[in-house]
Order: sequence, then structure tokens, then C-alpha cells
Amino acid sequence: MKKGELLSAPGGDRKLGPRNRANEFVAGALRILAVFSALTLFALFAGAALMLGVGRWLVRQDSLQKANAIAVLSGNFPARALEAANLYHDGYAKEIWLTNPGPDPLALKALGIRYPSEADFNLLLLRREGVPAKAIHILDGLVVNTVDELDVISSTMQKQKDAVVILVTDKPHTRRVHELWARYEVSRGMAVVHAVTDDDFDPDAWWKSTEDTRQVIHEVMGMVNVWAGMPMRTRFREQQPSVAEMNSHRSAPIPEAEAPSAEPVQQE
Repeated sequence: MKKGELLSAPGGDRKLGPRNRANEFVAGALRILAVFSALTLFALFAGAALMLGVGRWLVRQDSLQKANAIAVLSGNFPARALEAANLYHDGYAKEIWLTNPGPDPLALKALGIRYPSEADFNLLLLRREGVPAKAIHILDGLVVNTVDELDVISSTMQKQKDAVVILVTDKPHTRRVHELWARYEVSRGMAVVHAVTDDDFDPDAWWKSTEDTRQVIHEVMGMVNVWAGMPMRTRFREQQPSVAEMNSHRSAPIPEAEAPSAEPVQQE
């Protein structure tokens, strides 16, 4: 064999020396690292796009139209009730419906304590905004969450043919309200989902505000719960049958009064 001639295997293939094997190992590692880096960058860009877009995705409003009633979903007092009063004065409906959120008051009643509910405060505010008492209805049945509220509202709508209701809520809540209505209540009537006009939720920079961030996280988790078939329930809901089974869903008009008083008006 001449000097410098390569050793070959019986099949004629070249044998790799230690240096060549090391080079191939490094090249393979670099290829894996390049793929991993590309996937990481893609995940980062996708996450950024999702973060930037989720706020706007949560906001889904309908065009306003005349309706049988304006329903104020509980929360964000007094903004939602004020929005309902404005819609009423603009002629979109002749009635305003209030749901009755809060814990079971029996324990407080046993202690002789009268604890006003959000419906009581909404009532006082609507009266102060010039809405006639006869136009305000507090719907029967305690509610704990949005599912309960939509159940009560849609059941009340069944008393009227081809009923339409305007649901007043906050901007990031509109998507979940839409989804819940489409899944469970659409057969009972038409809902027009409307957000508070001066809601300061910023869908394009929600992460800059603690409150906006809290709302986004809450609503995203709520949407996951809806998509999963509502496996997460409140303790109250776990112990109680559905609102439809508990109540006849009668809406009680508020007795006419000259002016709202500090004492909440009792439901009929």
C-alpha cells in the first residue's frame, strides 16, 4: 500500500475517522438546534399574535335594533344600568329587565338582616335616571352566573311571540354571552348583545391594564368552560337544580313611586 492511501472496508466504503464522526455529530446537533430555534420563534410570534388579537376577538357586538326589552346583566354597577337607561330613553324598548344576583338570603333573613341586592341598586339608579317604575321588571329567581341570567331572561321571553331582547354587558363579556345564547337559548328568542358605550376596555392593549388583563383571563377561561360543555360550576349551582326548574320565571313590574327611596323596593 502506498503512503497516504486510504484504508477501505471490504465493500469499498471509506471508514470514518474520529474527527469525521465528531464533525457529523456537530452538524446534526446544529440542524436540530436550527429546527428547535425556528419552532421557538414560531411559537413566540404565534403567542404574540394571540396576545395582540385576543382582546379584539372577545368583543362581539350586534347592531342595535328595536326590542321587547332591555336586560341588564349583573356586574359593573352602575355602568350597565346607565347604558340601559340611555337605550330606554332612545326608544329601543319599553321595558328594562333586571336579574337578581346574590347568595341565598335565607341565612341573613334568619338573622333579621336585610341585605340589598344589585337589582335593588339598579332599580334606584334607573328611577333616578327617569325610567318609570312600571317599565322596570325584576325577574324572579336568584342567579349566580351568566348561564343563570340567560336562562331567566330567555324563559321570560317565551311569554311573548317572536321576542327580541337587548343584553347589556361589558365589551370583553360579549363573546361569551353570544356563545352561551347560541348554544342554549337561541330557540327561545333573539338576543342583541350590546356593550356599554363608554366601556374603557382597550382590546388592542389590554395587557397594560390590571383590570383589562383580569377580564381577558376570566373571559378566556369562561370560553374554555363553554367549549368543554360547562364542567366547571359554582358551588351554588352544584347544590341546586337549574333556574328553569326552580322558578316559574314570572317578571314583576315595580310599583310606581314618586322618587326612589333608600329602602329597596320589594319584589311582588
